[in-house]
Amino acid sequence: MTTQFFCPYLDSEVELTEEREQHIAETHPDLLPDYQEKIAETLADPDEVRCDLRFGNTFLFSKQYGKGRKGRYVVVAVVSDTVPRDRNWIVTAYLTKTVTQGEIIWQKN
Repeated sequence: MTTQFFCPYLDSEVELTEEREQHIAETHPDLLPDYQEKIAETLADPDEVRCDLRFGNTFLFSKQYGKGRKGRYVVVAVVSDTVPRDRNWIVTAYLTKTVTQGEIIWQKN
């Protein structure tokens, strides 16, 4: 089963497959299942979007939850494929204190 989230930045649906959801649950248990809505919110209304420098077709969407030292960012890594078909899919998602990876390509005003 695949879950779909709409992402206005990509103007497209983004897939979260069972296999990727299992990966996130196993490697980042602090995020799922309680924070699945945070994934949807991060894709729908990110604070910034970065391009991963190692993988040019991967976007890093981030949104801060909480302020100050208690604040955390939800980061959702989305791969945008064009071959063999147009497809946007979540490779991973995680919580972090700071977002340092990738080059900023868009920021909320």
